Amino acid sequence: MKRSVLALPLAALLPAALAAQAPQISYTEETLPNGLKVIYHVDHSAPVAAVDIWYNVGSKSEQPGRTGFAHLFEHMMFKGSRNVGDGQHFALLEGAGARAGADINGTTSWDRTNYFEQLPSNQLELALWLEADRMGTLADVLTQEKLDNQRDVVKNERRQSYDNQPYGTWLEKMLGYVYPADHPYHHSVIGSMEDLSAASADDVRSFFRTYYAPNNAVLVVAGDIDVNQAKALVRKHFGDIPRHDPPPALRDSRLPALIGQPQREVVQDANAAVPAVFVGFRVPSQRDPKAEAVEVLSSMMSGRSSPLYEALVRRAGVATAVTAFNVGLLEGGDMLIVRANGKPGASADSLEAALVREVGNAMAGLTQENLDRAKAQLRYAFINGLQTTGGFGGRADVLAEGWTYFHDPNYVNTRVAAIDRVTLADVQGVARERLVPNNRVTLVYVPNRAPAQPTTTPGAR
Repeated sequence: MKRSVLALPLAALLPAALAAQAPQISYTEETLPNGLKVIYHVDHSAPVAAVDIWYNVGSKSEQPGRTGFAHLFEHMMFKGSRNVGDGQHFALLEGAGARAGADINGTTSWDRTNYFEQLPSNQLELALWLEADRMGTLADVLTQEKLDNQRDVVKNERRQSYDNQPYGTWLEKMLGYVYPADHPYHHSVIGSMEDLSAASADDVRSFFRTYYAPNNAVLVVAGDIDVNQAKALVRKHFGDIPRHDPPPALRDSRLPALIGQPQREVVQDANAAVPAVFVGFRVPSQRDPKAEAVEVLSSMMSGRSSPLYEALVRRAGVATAVTAFNVGLLEGGDMLIVRANGKPGASADSLEAALVREVGNAMAGLTQENLDRAKAQLRYAFINGLQTTGGFGGRADVLAEGWTYFHDPNYVNTRVAAIDRVTLADVQGVARERLVPNNRVTLVYVPNRAPAQPTTTPGAR
């Protein structure tokens, strides 16, 4: 296989006319008889190998009353399998030279769950064996005691990251307004305390058998590898794992382009020291032809060089920080979020009025200069991530993302060109269509010692 050569980060700043010079990541792919998709990428520049497995399951796969299962099961995957003791997954990999967190981790989103290891390349078989053992046998050793233990861990994670954090409820509330109650994205990845409490060992075993199957996953083996040897190891450890019945079809995720009416909620926040305002819009999904225009638009509205920052922080002085981003969801529609933090003792109403006004004037800031800046930032971030083999945003990760989201591992090689094709007219079209009052959700967070207006517009939650 041809060895890949990565461009320097400076390449991210090249004009669109030179997009052909973006790095090309070589790979080969195969599908095992049990349905496991496997992608191999060779890079001998460092004696490191990465194993990254993505399962096509996330919180969107959960049923009402069973929220939080995908994330809870991510935790269960580190509690041992038939041949690996509880807690030994990390211990064995760290003993082989990997680092917890950066090199070994698992994450859950609305659209997928992934697990990855990066370690010295002479230890590749260890990582493959560990992943195969838990794919094939985890349900055999899943006990009520392990479930109770990890359920408590996840509940504590919810308390720390959501319930007891300043503005910690914003994402759940925003999801509840942007997506109808029967939509797969209506609830958060972490799930509710009630649903977590109700989960039984049988529920979790059923979830595993439904979604943790070779025919519902993609495995990427990347780095300092010999492809023929890697293929032999993959077949040795994964080849005998039986395929499962296909998972049930996802609930209907189709959505109207617009929410339909403005939505607003004032939140009294005992954890907040300063007011904050979150403004959200329903925008085209990551599978939509307008996806890159959405991403460029959110980048144009974010950062210290953006018109929003100039207006709200530097000129008016009503905010200390302003940021914008899109979440990157696949099914039916995505969310574009704009957030502003106020000053201590400042009026939340004034912050809200200023932010809504400036977002309404966003078209004035959509200039060619800002477009070029945003596209350069996106190119840099993507190509900089590709300098690593494994881990978050590394080559193995993006190859797995391409297959899971688009059934196209070559996504890694077309991403920069797709960004470069976005025109100012594309971005203005999305802004004109979607950044409108009847597609807007406003969440106003007020430190609870300050007065606030009552909660306003009711909406279907």
